[in-house]
Amino acid sequence: MIQTVIHYFLHFGMPLIIAYTFFRNDYKRVYLILLATMLVDLDHLLATPIFSPNRCSINFHPLHTYYAMAVYAAMLFLPKPYKIIGLGLLLHILTDLNDCVMTYLNCPQYLNDASARELVEWLVRATST
Repeated sequence: MIQTVIHYFLHFGMPLIIAYTFFRNDYKRVYLILLATMLVDLDHLLATPIFSPNRCSINFHPLHTYYAMAVYAAMLFLPKPYKIIGLGLLLHILTDLNDCVMTYLNCPQYLNDASARELVEWLVRATST
């Protein structure tokens, strides 16, 4: 339950906080752009099953790969609105990565076949010392 609350707060609440804090004069438009980046999850439609609560989406779905993340990071160096889109996509990826870490902490065997398992294990080790 707490994992779900955190996940959706990071998807809906954090973009509002970021938009209002860093783009106060235009925060409503920025917030809508950040929310629109959740369309990146359309790549879940390519998976079977479409939704799996214990699947780590990092490096599993095409728009959640390490290569895609590099493109999203590069977008931060482009002018607005691309910079904001890149920020939203990276925030989305970080939210999903957080979800993978929380899943791993609750039940590591769920991520046995996850392509991002090594990254998740490294993050868990790095944050628990």
